[in-house]
Amino acid sequence: MKKAVARKRSEKAVGEAPGTDVWSLHVLGAGAASAIDLGASGAVLERDGRPLLLIDCGPGTLEHYLRSYGALPPAVFITHGHMDHVAGLERLFHSAWFDRARRGGVKLFLHANLVPILQARLADYPGAIAEGGANFWEGFRLVALSRGFWLEGCWFDVFATRHHLPGTSFGVALRGCFAWTGDTRPIPEVLSSLADEHMLIAHDCALAGNPSHTGVDDIEREYPQALRDQLLLYHYNSLAEAEALRARGFRVAAPDGRYPLHAPYPARAEAG
Repeated sequence: MKKAVARKRSEKAVGEAPGTDVWSLHVLGAGAASAIDLGASGAVLERDGRPLLLIDCGPGTLEHYLRSYGALPPAVFITHGHMDHVAGLERLFHSAWFDRARRGGVKLFLHANLVPILQARLADYPGAIAEGGANFWEGFRLVALSRGFWLEGCWFDVFATRHHLPGTSFGVALRGCFAWTGDTRPIPEVLSSLADEHMLIAHDCALAGNPSHTGVDDIEREYPQALRDQLLLYHYNSLAEAEALRARGFRVAAPDGRYPLHAPYPARAEAG
């Protein structure tokens, strides 16, 4: 028992050593697809107040990002291909293409399964720009992946979620720091394998679930209390629904809310 406690203290010291960066999660939008006033679900991982990674780029997401940070995102991770998570990529392409200094400089992290989906939804459209001569993917620095990716010395785990067809939706996690599920049904076994006591888990949850999304009853039935205590719920349908989730004892993300994170553990070389 003493050894276990000592190990936890040692791990915490590694994650929170003096002089380490300050990490936070900026939730740009917390709404479901129909909850336009709450913003399309998406977030920015910040390191010392600087944006490191934008997660999803739905309608209005890029505009909100630009108001907050004043420049295009350095890197974007896309969870899946539904338009409330990718509709902003067209504007991001145009912004990057016509800014020669940024053309091809925005890293776009996609699970390899999503490349043909986004090719069909966005990149195949004839005439990416009116003047011609532009290929959609040339606006970005596309990084296709399966298990995860490296970004600024950190290894990000990418994991499958349960949303419509298998192999079409993925979450992202930084060990010891945070996880963002994207749209999903409950995945307690996946999150339990990734999380420790320090991780903040931003999780799809509305008051009522359906075959593609998690409801609060699903959370209460399928997640152990220790994991429930680490959840930050988003993708709900109204402010009233958010209050109802809070009344059930859950932490609920607010649009434009910022949430402090534990510093991630040092990445292992074998992770990549």
